[in-house]
Amino acid sequence: MAARSGEKEPPDPVRQNQLLCERVRKELQCQRLHTQYDVNPLHRVHTITRKPMSWHDNIEEPADAKFLNLIHHAALEPTKKYAEPQTESQEIGWNTTPLIHVDRTDCRLYFPRRRTEITK
Repeated sequence: MAARSGEKEPPDPVRQNQLLCERVRKELQCQRLHTQYDVNPLHRVHTITRKPMSWHDNIEEPADAKFLNLIHHAALEPTKKYAEPQTESQEIGWNTTPLIHVDRTDCRLYFPRRRTEITK
């Protein structure tokens, strides 16, 4: 009867505990703990120049081959990175090799510019 007249019943502690348990359970299902971080290969990395007089920047460090390969792979064109186009926009111009061999002696398919008396 209290719901019809617009008055709310006082919160029941058992019901509040059920709602809290359900909320915690749903949050724990959606949470993931990420412990391995890596460079995003789709995002370009901007390099910052070093200060010439700083002593800590002049220390030579060995190059990490895995990191260098990852950076070089991120800078490649999409046709060299992937076997097939990843988006609809990439489908246009994905195959750049000609379908037939261009024969420059065949006048049906090759139209070079010619100079005549009129075009001089």
